[in-house]
Amino acid sequence: MLLYISDNFVDHETGQHPERKERIVHLNDLLRSSGWVNKSTCPQWEMAREESILRVHQRDYFQQLQKWCADDAGQIEVDTRVSRGSWNAAMTAAGAANDAVRRVIAGEDKRAFCAVRPPGHHALANGPMGFCLFNSVAIAAREALALGLSRVMIVDWDVHHGNGTQDAFYHDGKVGFLSIHRSPFYPGTGEVDETGAGEGLGANLNIPVQLGISQKQFFDKFRDGLEGLAEKIRPELILISAGFDAHRLDPVGGLCLESNDFGELTNLVLDIATTHSQGRIVSLLEGGYHLEMMPQSVVCHLDGLSR
Repeated sequence: MLLYISDNFVDHETGQHPERKERIVHLNDLLRSSGWVNKSTCPQWEMAREESILRVHQRDYFQQLQKWCADDAGQIEVDTRVSRGSWNAAMTAAGAANDAVRRVIAGEDKRAFCAVRPPGHHALANGPMGFCLFNSVAIAAREALALGLSRVMIVDWDVHHGNGTQDAFYHDGKVGFLSIHRSPFYPGTGEVDETGAGEGLGANLNIPVQLGISQKQFFDKFRDGLEGLAEKIRPELILISAGFDAHRLDPVGGLCLESNDFGELTNLVLDIATTHSQGRIVSLLEGGYHLEMMPQSVVCHLDGLSR
């Protein structure tokens, strides 16, 4: 498996904030101590190219974010902060996603996990949102299409709806998007009737679930939705927005899941990937704010990916 890991993501300084550098410090420590770094291929990679960012984000925003970071602007959106190190972190995160897609498509490995921050799935074409600066999973999907794939599916199990990702592909039938998320909850999008438009009609599937749902109900809904959308899209590559804030102990989100459940979710996606995409999966870290449970959940996710 390809594992993208770097200590440079601590340079995205957010201060006393849920999406703080300690998340990646604790995760990297566990990835090393649990042996995952030693038994994985850990590539060196470059920051994303500007042209790949501009497939998803508007140029004015790209330039404005660069200036905010250079100016050490602090709070740039109600939930989002940047520092001087945030630009390199965001460009490096998107670069990891693109590099993983390139290597998986080239056949170097079938699966990759990108232990990156800041997260991305709320980021809009024209602005930051919800801790997110660049939408790395959307950038990765565009990279896959640029490399010649015809159909990609994004699976988002973060506790929050991936509104930025949905917006990026709402009219594009080449990229299917599935989001299972807590509702009603931030950001207030992700209703079942949001199914896409134009060529993208039917390629967008939201599975909103209420606080108090059981694990069995959660898994049944996820499995049914995943299998149905995969049959429609027949993806050549699956990307995962792997948020771990649906863990029952998460201080920001929280649903019904335990750390081991993320391994089971991964197994379901792997079954679909084996059927449709030659087993090819690229997964990116999104949310997850419990400093112990998030790293444990990631390890369970990696256990599933390496099956």
